[in-house]
Amino acid sequence: MDADLSREHEQLLEFLYACPVGLVEFDAMGAITMINPHAMKHLLPVAGMRDPGNLFAMLEGCAPELRNLLADYPKERGGICEGHRIAVDMAARRSGKDPKVLACTMIKLGPNRAMATFSDITVQVAQERRLKQSESWFGSLIAAVNDYAVLSISADGVIEGANAAFARQNGCAAGDVTGVPLDQIVSVTPGSGVMTVADQLRLAERDGWYLDESWQVRGTGERYWCQRLFAVRPELDDRSAPGFFVVLRDVTRDASDTSDLRRMLLFDHLTGAANRTHFLQLFEREQRRWRDARQPLSLILLDVDHFKSVNDAYGHPTGDVVLKQLTQLCSATLRPSDLFARLGGEEFAVLLPDTALVQAVAIADRLREAIEALVIPVAAGAVRITASFGCAAATDACGTVDGLIELADVQLYAAKHGGRNRVHGQAHRSVEA
Repeated sequence: MDADLSREHEQLLEFLYACPVGLVEFDAMGAITMINPHAMKHLLPVAGMRDPGNLFAMLEGCAPELRNLLADYPKERGGICEGHRIAVDMAARRSGKDPKVLACTMIKLGPNRAMATFSDITVQVAQERRLKQSESWFGSLIAAVNDYAVLSISADGVIEGANAAFARQNGCAAGDVTGVPLDQIVSVTPGSGVMTVADQLRLAERDGWYLDESWQVRGTGERYWCQRLFAVRPELDDRSAPGFFVVLRDVTRDASDTSDLRRMLLFDHLTGAANRTHFLQLFEREQRRWRDARQPLSLILLDVDHFKSVNDAYGHPTGDVVLKQLTQLCSATLRPSDLFARLGGEEFAVLLPDTALVQAVAIADRLREAIEALVIPVAAGAVRITASFGCAAATDACGTVDGLIELADVQLYAAKHGGRNRVHGQAHRSVEA
């Protein structure tokens, strides 16, 4: 038995020292009890003349906040930070090199015990910075494009300028459209299913861009199939005013060109709902918008009740049909500015910008009733389902993406254990069937 235990310890040590990620175990004061070679490689050059036996002392010059993060963490165990970025060599930029950046994840293992991992993300950070520079470059370049009609739009949707290609494509001189609201130039047929120009600009503001295709009318009255890209106009300096670019392209009607690409990048391949990655990206943008402008922001999490029994009774192909039908129903019920996403399996989320909690609870209950009334015909007859909902709203106490998801998940858990087919919202009484 002792031999087996000794062998397990040896295997653990072999793993710790061979692990390609830096691992450090330390106490509440930062005294190191274990450090693997990968961590020593990253941290010893940073320590300089500081105490190499204390993690906080080694990082005092570049990450003094780590000591406070551990000290302020209220729980006895849990994750303190994940991917916290530490620039350990800012002087490198002055010599033309990319500064070294480490990602630190710190976990509290007990009252006087913690562990941290360190990995080098210098290349990733440099790529992110260069991508942002490329986006700014593209934004400044697009105003000079000659092969596409380009309109410069103010934040409130008024045309500020147009290039020469716009006059050729649409039969209107730039001077004729300057000062005109965009929705008077970009035509949207009522009842066509195409969102209003205001909604398209709103989605471009939320996502950074929005792509659409529909019929457009020239100044001569002739119709043509138009591909439109709404893009946020980058603020290249302090004098740049916020606004948009709208690029209009006369194309042969083949919607597959762009819709397939958008679907592959942004949407779940089975249901057509937004995928998890797209959802989290937009959630982070809306969270920043909430933090800066203090516009309401709410989240709904929903889970199909007893979905495993549907797969067991009817088979997975029928389960797939159920998820597709649910997505179509919810998407049709929600507003254009809302985002319906599949997080995985039978779990979905609804992101609700400019929506207070009381409204989110009402929207969730409307979705709950619609799902309960849904009848899905299948070969073996008909399938009926219900769903449970958890709602939460951003507050000063809970305004991060992770915090809001966690709070909504707690409410969803309460709805499940309260009998299912019901809505629970933070600080609100549940809305029951």
